Amino acid sequence: MAQASQATIGNSEFDRDTAVTRRAEGVYDIDLSAGWTIINAVNGGYLLAVLGRALADALPHPDPFTISAHYLTASRPGPAVVRTDVVRTGRTLSTGQASLFQYDEQGGEVERIRVLASYGDLDTLPDDVRTAAKPPAIPPMDQCFGSEDGPAPVPGSSAITDRLMLKLDPSTLGWALGSPSGKGEMRAWFGLKDGRDADPFSLLLAVDALPPTAFELGISGWVPTVELTVHIRCRPAPGPLRVSITTRNLAGGFLEEDAEVWDSADRLVAQSRQLARVRLG
Repeated sequence: MAQASQATIGNSEFDRDTAVTRRAEGVYDIDLSAGWTIINAVNGGYLLAVLGRALADALPHPDPFTISAHYLTASRPGPAVVRTDVVRTGRTLSTGQASLFQYDEQGGEVERIRVLASYGDLDTLPDDVRTAAKPPAIPPMDQCFGSEDGPAPVPGSSAITDRLMLKLDPSTLGWALGSPSGKGEMRAWFGLKDGRDADPFSLLLAVDALPPTAFELGISGWVPTVELTVHIRCRPAPGPLRVSITTRNLAGGFLEEDAEVWDSADRLVAQSRQLARVRLG
């Protein structure tokens, strides 16, 4: 039997499922795939990649540098429309906003997510790096665990796990064994299951693809994102990514998650912070 070829950037399930079709200037259609859902809700990182692609078409620069999203209502698989607006264009940066809409039972548009983003060209950035940041200490991949090694990372329907190469650091897996650490940490090796290498748009997925840090705080159930901001720092090198997410403060039913994404060349390629709601009690 012939071995299936590895997917490449531009020719993968992720690319097909995030591709938007321009209907008119600033208006794009897409059918949100059920393959990127967690407990029937469409993953927030996947949605961010969809809007990111629409803005890449609408703006004169190709790469998201910073993108901030407010999640207004839960998205579901099926038809959606993205409307974009160019706010400003400059020589090195351009800024735009976009909203994704779906339809209610009466056929009216319901806004699901709204983003504001600045785009540039990552290939034009200087090589100078001065940083105190260090890659997360994660055991080798063969000493980490994925969904195939035990229960699904998220209780219930989790189609997205079939599309991810996710190997979790054992020290952040206490929740899966009934003994959460209480530290609010999650670390993992990350990639797409079909072998597609990372690019700026899949980094938007990576920051929101691990199990919630709330699990290690002893809280189970859905942790919906309220707001998510991602900074893309450079184009990732080929190979698996390392993702580290931490929570320092849970208060009033909300927590923050700070994520770092490192590539195979030990470069910090993406950072994010999100505010999420948790159900206590």
